[in-house]
Amino acid sequence: MRRKNKIFSLFVVLLFAMGLATELCSVIASADTPYRTYTVDGYGYTEETQTAYLAKSTIIKFGEQFISGASDMCVTDDGRIYVADTGNKQVIIGTTEGKLIKVIGKGLLKTPMGIYVTEDKHIYVADRDARTVYVFNENGDVLNKYAKPDSPLYGEGLDFLPIKIVVNDAGIMFIVCQSNTNGIVEISPADGGTFLGYFGTNFASTDLQTIIYRAIMTKEQRAKMVGNIPSTPDNLAIDSKGLIYTVTRGDEEKTLKRLNIAGLNMLRGTNNYGYYDVAPAAVAVGNHDNVYVASAQGYIYEYNEQGEPIYVFGGTDDGTQRIGLSTQITSIQVGKDDCIYVLDSDKNQIQVYEPSEFTQKLHTALYLYSKGRYTESREPLAEVLNMNSLFTYANKAMGRAYFQEENYDEALRYAKLSRDYEGYSDAFWEIRNIWLKNNIVALILTIVGIWILFKVIQVLDRRKGILNGVRNLKEKIRQNRLMSNIMYSGYYMRHPIDGSYGISREGRASWAAPSIILVVFTFEFVINKYLCGFLAKTIREGRYELVSDIGTILVAIVVLTACNYLVCTINDGEGTIKKIYTYFCYSLLPYVALTPVIFILSHIVTTNEAFLITLVEVLMYVWTLVIGVLGIKEVNNYTGKETFKVICLTIFTILIVALLAFIIYVLWAQVFEFVSAVFGEAVYRFE
Repeated sequence: MRRKNKIFSLFVVLLFAMGLATELCSVIASADTPYRTYTVDGYGYTEETQTAYLAKSTIIKFGEQFISGASDMCVTDDGRIYVADTGNKQVIIGTTEGKLIKVIGKGLLKTPMGIYVTEDKHIYVADRDARTVYVFNENGDVLNKYAKPDSPLYGEGLDFLPIKIVVNDAGIMFIVCQSNTNGIVEISPADGGTFLGYFGTNFASTDLQTIIYRAIMTKEQRAKMVGNIPSTPDNLAIDSKGLIYTVTRGDEEKTLKRLNIAGLNMLRGTNNYGYYDVAPAAVAVGNHDNVYVASAQGYIYEYNEQGEPIYVFGGTDDGTQRIGLSTQITSIQVGKDDCIYVLDSDKNQIQVYEPSEFTQKLHTALYLYSKGRYTESREPLAEVLNMNSLFTYANKAMGRAYFQEENYDEALRYAKLSRDYEGYSDAFWEIRNIWLKNNIVALILTIVGIWILFKVIQVLDRRKGILNGVRNLKEKIRQNRLMSNIMYSGYYMRHPIDGSYGISREGRASWAAPSIILVVFTFEFVINKYLCGFLAKTIREGRYELVSDIGTILVAIVVLTACNYLVCTINDGEGTIKKIYTYFCYSLLPYVALTPVIFILSHIVTTNEAFLITLVEVLMYVWTLVIGVLGIKEVNNYTGKETFKVICLTIFTILIVALLAFIIYVLWAQVFEFVSAVFGEAVYRFE
């Protein structure tokens, strides 16, 4: 009997354990989001990070009132949601928990597509088919309505089809009208509605090809072309400062704008990260100087006040009906508690996302930083970095906070971690100024001392010849053929025409000296690529491709020499392959001479002085090109016209060689794949 009881007890315990395990698994599964969260690192690459927002819930109805094809909504600080219920031709007022408060506009509204609620609970509804903007009070009574402005400045042939609306503290309405490419319609409530003009007009984009086509076409042909007109904004939002945010589909890097009172875009370097959605549907302003953009396909982007990306999350519902995925977003709003509300007109629901602990700490840091409380912002930033030390934006904010505290060494370190070039430059500027203030006297004395020492050596050399040994050594070096040819490359760099004559007629062509210059060139190229200053570096830290770099240089010089030799031989050129190899390698000497200057400048200049590097680089490349062209001309005894012809043919030959190499590579890859497949099949059948 006891044995049976023990077996029964063990069976119960096992059942309980299995049930507990199942419950835990279900909890984990429910907490798992159906999408991933990405951020953008300092190099502009997308990388996955912690979940920024959790899919909290879905609102499909308010009370027993379902929404149908809703086009817009507004969430207020008191926890109410106002929905422009387009399909049911009404406005639904409910709570964020899905409780119904009231329905207004029933029987009056035709196609409500935009809605905005002011602090005094005035409800502005943009009704497209009624061609009217209605203003309701909280009880649903019509306070006012605005139709098409009668001002001639509006445009007599333009219809008034309001689809989105926001209102500033002065009661001025900013209205997006369908098919109105002049910009946002600005209407004052004074005198029953005064048209103030168009605001934030988009620019018509064009390209060089279109300009050329239009220039050579006839008037009739131009009339048949698609008109080059600016895009109409798709949606807009307004922040507490009265700044207007707009999103426009297909406007390339200008899809998101922050417009000041003059209608000018304040987002600097608008698309320097390249992460603005090409089809934005809605925009909303956050509570921490941040902004959210939702794409029609379901992706949600969060940016800081400069328009730099912080997060990308969400996605398109593939039919699985998983919470957090959308099909057709038409509006996005942010609640006072930082929850995000996304209206999906296709699924007739509102998705609710709540910020994760990671995001809450980041938002706290953003808020403290925006209020000038830099020291306090470092604590939540440190917690964010403890969760993800590679989170670029947190490193960047930490560096900016240290900079405001005048801790420039730490600011420099965090700016480097986040690839914050501007922050790095500012911190380095301050560090350099401090160093100069502390060492300026010693620096001047050192320069004066070196100058005095130089003059003393000159005087002693004239009187006692203390540098005779150096001159004798220099003369011995010149007598060595290899060293003489290496030194001759300097003469070729300064006097390419006379130097080319030496290569062609005086036996200055060789294999050893040019090869040594090529080795030095390769060495400097690699050093400058991987060890140059932070502001000049364009590759990721810790990634080295030495074999690829060296191989590319060697292949380039071999192909260039061979192709130029073939072309010159056909065109009666006098250059042998040794001479051609010599003047091409000698032409690299400006790079060899000026790269150390660029390398030093990259470690001591800021972004304001980076033009010095560009200036030296332009000089270096132009110098190299000029002496290379002169080498082709003089060594082969060509005229200017013949030189141009040979250069073009050489470039064409190089392209042909590259094409042949690509074809051979593709064919070899197919052969290798075929052999691998046959071998795999043979092994399989043998086994």
